[in-house]
Amino acid sequence: MAAYFAALDPMTLVRALPGNVAQGIIWGIMALGVYITFRILDFADLTVDGSLATGGAVAVMLIRAGVNPALALVFAFLAGMAAGFVTGVLHTFFGIPGILASILTQIGLYSVNLGIMGKSNQAVNVMQYKLVASLRYVTGEGNWIFFLKLILAALILIALCYWFFGTELGASIRATGCNEQMARAQGINTGFNKVLALMISNGLVGLCGGIYAQYQGAADVNMGRGAIVIGLAAVIISEVIFGKFCAHRKAAFAFTLGAVFIGAILYYLVIALVLWLKMPSDYMKLFSAVVVACFLAVPYMKDTYFKKGRAK
Repeated sequence: MAAYFAALDPMTLVRALPGNVAQGIIWGIMALGVYITFRILDFADLTVDGSLATGGAVAVMLIRAGVNPALALVFAFLAGMAAGFVTGVLHTFFGIPGILASILTQIGLYSVNLGIMGKSNQAVNVMQYKLVASLRYVTGEGNWIFFLKLILAALILIALCYWFFGTELGASIRATGCNEQMARAQGINTGFNKVLALMISNGLVGLCGGIYAQYQGAADVNMGRGAIVIGLAAVIISEVIFGKFCAHRKAAFAFTLGAVFIGAILYYLVIALVLWLKMPSDYMKLFSAVVVACFLAVPYMKDTYFKKGRAK
């Protein structure tokens, strides 16, 4: 055991941290979208695994066609919104259960993504295009500027979401997720709200896919596989760690949205630690599922067992 820990180089972990923090912020955009459907709308949306790849595919192909990388992200956002629209229509107009509607959209997007790219993956060269995000920006000189841009982008998205869900339309979406029957009784068009929330959520996911494709220098049809697990992990970690802190603040909703990004960063820091400990990378998906299951179980375990123990 002593020989195992002696073989570990702490500097290897330190050098990996900036890249993992950058990935955490980027995937935090996707987690923000998952939070909108999972917590605000109370909708189990599995479209995420497909719409993230769609955003990446659209961004990469537009960049290769000569479109500005920043402008390509706008189209990645719109592509994600289109995916959310399909899921919403399947659920509200055709009456298909939400989780099944999202699975159908996710499956269909695999073929759509192949059609967009023409093959299973497409690459972009950071030396040829002035990308919005790239791993080389993390390891190169002046990387603090890149991190400032990522943080600023995250703050802008948090502010926009906070503003929107404070409007009458945003409040009606929150009411739909809280109590759909009561919202409908108050004259709220719950079907429209569901479609809109799914569009916004998957738009953020598509935006994340566009940024992440630029960050890793390529888009792949499988790049979104397991994305919902990462998004749920970020949301659950943020709630378990920062739940009480966010609940007793005036701007509790804004703190909650910000905590989602911190949850995504913490998730990737844990992943970095696991890789540094030389755990088999083939089991990372299993490890991710275990992490999410553990954090999901924490609130239940706390309420069921710890409170009973205190009562006795």
